[in-house]
Amino acid sequence: MTTINQRKHAAGYDIRQLRWAFGAFATGVTVVTVGGREPHGMTANSFTSVSLDPPLVLVCVDRQAVMHERLENTGTFAVSILSCAQETVARHFADRLRPSGLAQFDDVGWRPGPATGAPLIDGALAHLECRLWRSYAGGDHTIFTGELVDLHRYGDDDPVLFLQGRFRQIGPERTEAHR
Repeated sequence: MTTINQRKHAAGYDIRQLRWAFGAFATGVTVVTVGGREPHGMTANSFTSVSLDPPLVLVCVDRQAVMHERLENTGTFAVSILSCAQETVARHFADRLRPSGLAQFDDVGWRPGPATGAPLIDGALAHLECRLWRSYAGGDHTIFTGELVDLHRYGDDDPVLFLQGRFRQIGPERTEAHR
């Protein structure tokens, strides 16, 4: 049986090569959450802004992920953009063995979003609350676009980054003489 990591694509590359190539692009790290009767959170680095007018963002969610069904059913979601001090939060919401429902938030500071009720992670650089705007098939993921209904930005701390399969932080600023 061929595993996903050994599967070759028509272009001749395998999944490991694809992950390695995609890993060369640094991304920010977020926790996407939904509220309602079954709140849920997941770490996501497939997040970006889409449009200023209307204000839209997108997040890509694996079709097999618990979040996929919850987001479709809830119709609203929140995005907490994590600071460099929140790698443990990112790891927590990436752990498939964490508790489900509200219990997964027991060890993480949070509050319900005023517009959506979705959990907003304490200490995040920004909180974005969204109403599901559209969704699009994207291979083994769905691309969910959300229209912002509320947002808050806090401080100027650095974000946690994901690069080459690892969490990273922005290094010290380089002076003009070192460029």
